Amino acid sequence: MAQCVQSVHEFIQDSFVPMVAVLCSEDAEKVTRKNNLNFSELLRPFCRLTSEGHMRDPNNQVQVVKNLRISVNNVVTRPSVPASGTPSLAQRLLLSEVVSTCQPAEGGVANVITAGDYDLNISDRSLKASVPWYRDWRDTLTELSTSKHYTATTPWFEAYRETFLQSMPAADHEFLNHYLACLLVVSSSEAVPVEKFLKLSQEQHRIQHSGEYTNPKWFIPNTLKYYVLLHDMSQGDEHRADSVYEDMKQRYGAQGCYLLKVNSRTAAAGADEQIPDPWSQYLHKSSLQSQDHYEESASVLANNTAVENNVGGTPDLDSTHPLQLDTSGDTPGSLDALRAVAVETKAGTAAAAAASHGACLTLNDHDRIRQFIQEFTFRGLLPHIEKNIRQLNDQLVSRKGLSRSLFSATKKWFGGGKVPEKSIAELKNTSGLLYPPEAPELQIRKMADLCFLVQHYELAYSCYHTAKKDFLSDQAMLYAAGALEMAAVSAFLQGGAPRPYPAHYMDTAIQTYRDVCKNMHLAERCALLSAEILKSQAKFSDAATLLIKMTSEDCDLRSALLLEQAAHCFINMRNPMVRKFAFHMILAGHRFSKAGQKRHALRCYCQAMQVYKGKGWSLAEDHINFTIGRQSFTLRQPENAVSAFRHILTNESQQASSQQADLDSVLLPLPYINSSATRVYFGHERRLAEGEKQAATHVSLDQEFDRDLAAMWRDLEEQVVASANRGVVPATFQATQCCLNSQTDNLRFPLAVVEEPIIVEVVFRNPLKVPLVLSDVSLLWKFTLKDFSRPQDAAVGDALAFSNEKETLTKQSDDIIATEVIPEFFLNPEETKVARLKLLPHQTGQLNILGLVYNLASTPSTGVRGRQDLEIQGPRLNQTKEEKTSVSHGPDRRLDPTITPPMPLLEVFFLQFPTALLCGEIRKAYVEFCNVSGVPLCGLRVVSTHPDFFTFGSSSLATPLTPLSPTSFENCSAYKTLATPPGATPGSVAAVTLVSAGDFGLGEGGSGTSNGVAEIPLEDRVLKPGQSTQLPLWLRGPDHEGVHEINFLFYYESAVKGGKISHRVLRHTVFICASRSLCVRATACRSNTLPEEEAEEEDERRNGSMLVFVDVENINTNEAGVREFHIAQVSSSSKQWRLHRCINPAEDKDCKLNSRERGKLCFRATRCKPVQATSAAIEKYIFADLSLGNEQIISSTTPCADFFFRRCPPSDSRRPPVAVETQGRLSRSQGAGPGGGAEDLTSLVRKCNEVDLDIIVLWKAFVVEDNKQVILEGQLHVALQTIGKEACSLTQKEEAQEMVLLKFKPELPPPMTRPSMEQLSHLIKTNLHYPESYRHPFIHKSLCLVPVTLTLSNCSLAQVDVIIDLRHKTTSPESLEVHGSFTWLGQTQYKLQLRAQEVMRVPLRACFLHAGVYNLGTPRVFAKLADQGAMCETSQQTATPALIIIINDT
Repeated sequence: MAQCVQSVHEFIQDSFVPMVAVLCSEDAEKVTRKNNLNFSELLRPFCRLTSEGHMRDPNNQVQVVKNLRISVNNVVTRPSVPASGTPSLAQRLLLSEVVSTCQPAEGGVANVITAGDYDLNISDRSLKASVPWYRDWRDTLTELSTSKHYTATTPWFEAYRETFLQSMPAADHEFLNHYLACLLVVSSSEAVPVEKFLKLSQEQHRIQHSGEYTNPKWFIPNTLKYYVLLHDMSQGDEHRADSVYEDMKQRYGAQGCYLLKVNSRTAAAGADEQIPDPWSQYLHKSSLQSQDHYEESASVLANNTAVENNVGGTPDLDSTHPLQLDTSGDTPGSLDALRAVAVETKAGTAAAAAASHGACLTLNDHDRIRQFIQEFTFRGLLPHIEKNIRQLNDQLVSRKGLSRSLFSATKKWFGGGKVPEKSIAELKNTSGLLYPPEAPELQIRKMADLCFLVQHYELAYSCYHTAKKDFLSDQAMLYAAGALEMAAVSAFLQGGAPRPYPAHYMDTAIQTYRDVCKNMHLAERCALLSAEILKSQAKFSDAATLLIKMTSEDCDLRSALLLEQAAHCFINMRNPMVRKFAFHMILAGHRFSKAGQKRHALRCYCQAMQVYKGKGWSLAEDHINFTIGRQSFTLRQPENAVSAFRHILTNESQQASSQQADLDSVLLPLPYINSSATRVYFGHERRLAEGEKQAATHVSLDQEFDRDLAAMWRDLEEQVVASANRGVVPATFQATQCCLNSQTDNLRFPLAVVEEPIIVEVVFRNPLKVPLVLSDVSLLWKFTLKDFSRPQDAAVGDALAFSNEKETLTKQSDDIIATEVIPEFFLNPEETKVARLKLLPHQTGQLNILGLVYNLASTPSTGVRGRQDLEIQGPRLNQTKEEKTSVSHGPDRRLDPTITPPMPLLEVFFLQFPTALLCGEIRKAYVEFCNVSGVPLCGLRVVSTHPDFFTFGSSSLATPLTPLSPTSFENCSAYKTLATPPGATPGSVAAVTLVSAGDFGLGEGGSGTSNGVAEIPLEDRVLKPGQSTQLPLWLRGPDHEGVHEINFLFYYESAVKGGKISHRVLRHTVFICASRSLCVRATACRSNTLPEEEAEEEDERRNGSMLVFVDVENINTNEAGVREFHIAQVSSSSKQWRLHRCINPAEDKDCKLNSRERGKLCFRATRCKPVQATSAAIEKYIFADLSLGNEQIISSTTPCADFFFRRCPPSDSRRPPVAVETQGRLSRSQGAGPGGGAEDLTSLVRKCNEVDLDIIVLWKAFVVEDNKQVILEGQLHVALQTIGKEACSLTQKEEAQEMVLLKFKPELPPPMTRPSMEQLSHLIKTNLHYPESYRHPFIHKSLCLVPVTLTLSNCSLAQVDVIIDLRHKTTSPESLEVHGSFTWLGQTQYKLQLRAQEVMRVPLRACFLHAGVYNLGTPRVFAKLADQGAMCETSQQTATPALIIIINDT
């Protein structure tokens, strides 16, 4: 036998436990029903005691009770039923259901045993490891078992055995299943709980002693009554419950009552807590073992249905050969029919078992229940049993006149002459003899059972042995067999020096039960116990013999299980008997098949196949293969079935004719079609490239499906649909799916277009080792005509249906759906191959693709017409609670397209489209749009994953048309250029233009209201049928080197509105290789000199100017044949600043850069004048162009401005929003007081250091290709945001984060941001005005006084408090060596207040004692925002050293 989870001692102890009944009041049941449990179910997980109990035997010796378990059940009264020796119909149905629901675990570890030359896999994997077509089955085996005995388990047998023992009815000849005690449970919410206890006690007395009921049965007349007061903590009055309990202790004694408090929490309050559910495993078993449901369903079929093969009397049963395949298992009278009824009847029970239990109980409640069971057992039940054992012992001694104890009388009882035991054949059939309840023989048996239940096996054995002799002398064979059975078990369980197990007792008991008493139920119980004991003693041969003897024709399920266990005994012997194992597994599989257990039958045959295969036993091997094939086909395992039947075909068989007849009886679909792998493509196959034209890639069946790419295309389509619908995605939006497969969303009917083909790709697999030839392969379909132009109600009545299932209607059906026929399709042995079949609909309506038809042959000359349906199972539904708890699948509509009216069809071709670009390179290409349908299209748009890669140009004329320079025509420049006026100095004057972002189809700040969607300009915005047009397309190389995948999605609509398809899309993917070009770094610095008043405007005088340093490096390493780069022009774009002029020295004007060379340019930038920032032009950008060559590129036009606005991300979108100048002045007028908030303060301070200036560097590169020089153009962008902070055209790529830390707590909100010290140090700009040299006659006048003016400029938009400290002196020795020491005269500290952007001059005087060089930059300036009392003054950044030369004028 296979090893069980429990040991033998645990198994036997759990099979015979003390029985306790429960009687509950209605209110008490309501309390427990809050947890979806009754009272007995509430106690069930806690009925095993974890501590030891103690009691004294009649000799006053202490007896230890270990690991005791009690059984608590509700009292169920049934009328008296005559005892039967065979299981009832309901019990058979119950046992069959238990076995069928317990199957081998999928994916478990393989269990291997070595037996002689065999490596046998005894597990669920044997289904694969044993079949002959599984060549490498040894690779699936794990390392061989090191145990001496086989360690695999058969859980279905254990479940059967447990259910069988627990479902046995109580008998009159034994007391093991009789109730010892009764729990009377009353709720504390009762008005008078004591009266309710009295009623329950009377009810129990009536049930036991009235004689009206014979079930349940009670152990002794004076049943222990234990009074339980159940208190609901969530509702009841605890003080009242305690007072009632005190009254109960006075009335019933402290040992006879208990106060149990439960429901310490409400179900709603504990919904989020994770409390263990120990009831689920017990309730699942009890739901299977509840015979009430089975008796109802079984009674329906009891009169006209046989549960097993001979219940109804099968006449030809004996003629059935053990190896003959039974085909009557699926008949209406089989067990499957009863199981179907049982499953329907059990639906409510299973639903209740699946619900949550113990929702109102806490862990403390669990401990209270566990404590209650322990108190009841140790203080109530065990003392009660001890008292009854003593009473029974005293009664027996007094009646028989023996000594005071049975222990001292054992020798007297056993020492006399033995009564000669007659053989079973000589005994009369007196199994119907009944003793009165007070008979001494029954009292001995009752005492023996009590001792056995409390683990006093030595005294129990003495009593059983005495009772056995009395019963045999009276020829009461049923009683004698029971005593023999329990005497043998008691002898085995005795501790210390155990006496030998009396196996002959068990054999006699089994024979008596079976042959004399005709009670197979008790005989089976006896055999199960004895076999387990023999197996534990390694007597596998005796156990197998016993199990085989118990097989009979009255119950196939029992015989199958016992034969399987006997097979395991043979394989576990010291010398394994492998062939006996295989033979008995075949017999077990045959009986499993007759019992309707198809899966277990298949498993047994597969395990036996490991022994029979490859031994030359072709007849047995072919029979097993055929049976495996039939069973696999029945269980819907077509691959295993095909493989088994193929083995019969491919191997040389000695019974070819019979095998051929067998195969003819099985419809074997060949070739195998993987329906779930079917793909459906809607639309024409795209035209390939024509000459220089490159066609759009779109979607094809040759592309593999990628879930991430599909999500990306869906996002792009959502963007363009939202752009076409004023920024809102319609609620009915569904992403376009041109190719459907098993991973796409197929819940809805796909939409196809009339006169556009539908291509279905079907996956064929030839499982045989011979080639297959398919001919005339075509699709089967059904079509319903629908006119979508008419109202839907009017089209319902006259809908016509057509189909090509009948070959006579082929010509007529082709007028509706043209069906492609593949003349010949060849499949090599074991080859997987796809076939693409095409349908062309000519009418609108609903199409259903049913399957395909073909001629199947092994040679092209012969063939049989075959058909296979394409049945695709939809995805499993897992949204609602009902769907999660059940297995239900949604629809898969990929083969049910709706044919819609005509739609436009766009084809896109690209001309002069590059595959490699320099970073930032500008290239001009062309796109050709063709409408190849009969419907005009409109609303043409495009969206891309890289919107900064391309532009179709601006439709508005932001700047007037200007004459192009000759060189632009000569070099095919992509830019619009102007010739530089003659005599003009490069970089001296900046050309200024105002441009709005809206002129380039984008919103404020370049972020774009269209979210990167570009509308393609078409003539009259419509592309007519058959018409094509070419448009220029400017491209810009990506800023980072490498290979870039760029995706385009073209969107278009039909000019004829009202169709079922709102729009169509066309996909295109290109790969661009970007090479390095230039790296531009820029820094903005505040100018320290104030401009002259007469030369500048007031605003410029107040705000000053700014220096912009541009550092350009050639980082190209001669890639793509680039010789050198030229900086052609530097332009700027901003709303507030502009480049004014280039202030590089004259010798640095040459901006030619070879490889790894770097050039530095310096520009002066000024603020825009107020006239350029009026309310009408507040959203406009000022473009300033500083040409460094002979021509000026107009940066405010296409394509330069397009790519500037499409840069990602724009400079002002990277920055948090700040107040514009008008808002700043408003806050300045109101005052930024303490109530202004930290955010306003931070914004005001940050405004001082902000720069909203973008630098555009336009370059030219000279490349040699095919001995010809080619000029490439490009542009790079740098966004300056903060003064003093360097910006670069190459942004650093963020490294991928290797590990993401889990966050279990919500993040705290970010603290209020306050301005940093660096930001506060830029509030005031200082400048010193003084003569560069000063002459003074020190001989005539010892003190030299020089006037100095300190100019302070408030750079912020708020009032600023300023402190000037003149007491600071340079003390470093290095400074004193270079510069002399001097003194400021007059006031040494000034406290001033500057209004927003105010300029103030402070006159100072410096005093010198000697001639020399002095540094006047010693004044320290501190500043803080006005009305910010809590803020300290911050030292302001000083200018560069201010050196003055004092000359001694002699």
